[in-house]
Amino acid sequence: MARTSLDLRTLAGQLLTFGFDGTEVSGNLSSMLKTLKPGGIILFARNIESPRQTHALLKAAQKHATIPLFRCVDMEGGTVDRLKNIIGPAPSVQEVATAGCKTYFREHGRLIGSEVSALGFNVDFAPVLDLRFEASLTVMGSRTVSKDAKATVAYAREFLRGLKDVKIAGCGKHFPGLGEGKLDSHQALPVVNKSWKALWAEDLVPYQMLAKQLPFVMVAHCAFPEVTGEAIPASISKKWIGDVLRKKIGYTGLVVSDDLEMGGVLKVASIEEAAVATVQAGADMYLVCHNEELVQRAYEAILNEAERSARFRAKVETAALRILTAKKRWPALTKKMATAPSETAMNRLRQKMWTFGEEVRLTANVQAAEAAD
Repeated sequence: MARTSLDLRTLAGQLLTFGFDGTEVSGNLSSMLKTLKPGGIILFARNIESPRQTHALLKAAQKHATIPLFRCVDMEGGTVDRLKNIIGPAPSVQEVATAGCKTYFREHGRLIGSEVSALGFNVDFAPVLDLRFEASLTVMGSRTVSKDAKATVAYAREFLRGLKDVKIAGCGKHFPGLGEGKLDSHQALPVVNKSWKALWAEDLVPYQMLAKQLPFVMVAHCAFPEVTGEAIPASISKKWIGDVLRKKIGYTGLVVSDDLEMGGVLKVASIEEAAVATVQAGADMYLVCHNEELVQRAYEAILNEAERSARFRAKVETAALRILTAKKRWPALTKKMATAPSETAMNRLRQKMWTFGEEVRLTANVQAAEAAD
């Protein structure tokens, strides 16, 4: 991979995607964007008040950044729907999957992609590729498709095509799979005692089959001691990221850690240790989604380790160059940000999603009734 003339601080910043408080670019956020030079930002419901405000926030953030940003959001539909308060709810993955129509799968991605694109986002951290096992139903709920890996792939492939139709980059998550995890990784570290053979034949199938179609893969804070020999999160495991995802599966897209503020990783490492470890393991990017102090500490930890270790600096450079290359080549990331959506345009999107949701639910109810007979 070609070298770059960018300084180390800029390269280190590209690995960081962070969240923040507020609904506009404050003086503090402006300073962070200029000094940290992050690869991306992520918005949550707390940042989103209206379509025009959200678009203005993303546009202003991009203006303060010297390099194009990944403008990210978690938009799956159902329980993970950051836009429902301003556009209306999108049907859940489970509702669309139960309806069982391949056309619906792609339309789900296309409509969600149209909404996030209209607001100024270019990355949607979806679809979920975790299998729908009994162990995780309490935690995952309607976010998963099926315990059948091929059914999960069928939905995800079309959803990704729908996103691509409107030039939005998708992300498969949560590698290697939270399907057998009984705990919520936001609060604790799930430990899955499942053999490598079983994981390869079930949970990892979506990544094997979709590797060439996934712009991003998000790695989970979940431990698999049968594979690694210790109870450490996959998000900081070289075995999982470097050996399995990169080498065995052959994934060449961007690897991003789940939020490093989550209990699933902070129960076993400090924010500094987690940031360095995920990059050491082979991740290109890491998320720090809420706390400004932790954002700064994670960034400084990466920078300090890169200054201390030539080997780690090489990892930072490789990851940053992969990110910068993607930003130059991917249609989702090279396209210009659309103008602020008109109220007429937003009403059209609301109506389309409402109609789609009603059709999906009606079809799903019919399918469920027929299955019960």
